[in-house]
Amino acid sequence: MAHNASELYQQPCAWIVRRASTQHLRDTLIVKQHFSPPDNVRLAHLCGPLDENLRQIEAAFDVAIRHRDHEFSIDGARARSALSLLQVLWQRADAALSVDDIQLELTQAAQGQEPKLGAGSDEPVLHTRRAGLHGRTPHQSEYIRNILGHDLTLGLGPAGTGKTFLAVACAVDALERNAVERLVLTRPAVEAGERLGFLPGDLAQKVDPYLRPLYDALYDLLGFESTQRLFERATIEIAPLAFMRGRTLNKAFIILDEAQNTTAEQMKMFLTRIGFGSRAVITGDLSQVDLPRGMTSGLADAARVLQGVRGVALTRFDSSDVVRHPLVARIVDAYERAEAAAQPAGAAGARRGRDAGRHAS
Repeated sequence: MAHNASELYQQPCAWIVRRASTQHLRDTLIVKQHFSPPDNVRLAHLCGPLDENLRQIEAAFDVAIRHRDHEFSIDGARARSALSLLQVLWQRADAALSVDDIQLELTQAAQGQEPKLGAGSDEPVLHTRRAGLHGRTPHQSEYIRNILGHDLTLGLGPAGTGKTFLAVACAVDALERNAVERLVLTRPAVEAGERLGFLPGDLAQKVDPYLRPLYDALYDLLGFESTQRLFERATIEIAPLAFMRGRTLNKAFIILDEAQNTTAEQMKMFLTRIGFGSRAVITGDLSQVDLPRGMTSGLADAARVLQGVRGVALTRFDSSDVVRHPLVARIVDAYERAEAAAQPAGAAGARRGRDAGRHAS
């Protein structure tokens, strides 16, 4: 058959045209979809302001999307995948689709996974201000299950995988269900080689910038006014790790964030703060340790020491779990490749050094 020949397949409300490309010697697709019954409000929610939602889908799948009213045409090698996502979004477009929801689904779909805007029947759903909050990736769902089913959970992985946000969401869920009486969120005040003395203000003002990600998650999940009321009643407490020494925390949900910057001694101190009826989550990224050179991360030490201990769960995230901008996942992959390439060279250098030492002796 000639390369410019086309085959037309008709499905309910969808037409797929297969077009062979002579330049790249591979098939591309033109997919056409008619959404019915006509609904202009749903159409506006699907497309977004100035078709912003469609532009995001185009960039993620490397396709071209054109539409006139309810008639859509998608052109590109991944047109089928883009169409699948559009169909799911159309079903959910009775309300406005947030930019976050679109971006999260695009991140998953761009990795070849089927669109999934809702939780599976066996997945836990957290009850917060964000209705129906659930894990977006298999590791995120495993992480939530571990937190709900264990007294201590460690979450290790790169930035953007939802480690802190999901931990705070589980804490808010536990507070709403009266499973705990208070939330205690802490993190070490060490960042990128800086020290507290460089910051203006008293101690509370100095540590506040380090705890800002925890505030942001609380505001998102509870709302600003509710969060402020809980702070005033001391139901929520946010403090630097140094303030944990000597305390015993009963009936509390405790989160230690950025734990890669704890020392082994600080980590042991934190772990022994857990009291009766409490649950703890420790999160961190071992590729972003800001401790002085040669000092062992308390998070790495805890992951080794606590392996196999009953009541302790460990979830490891990777770049496939990144739910921020797709570029973040590519950045994480690039750094992992660079580190893997550097390790053999370093090992070879170490071997040459040992060999030279043996010859000299």
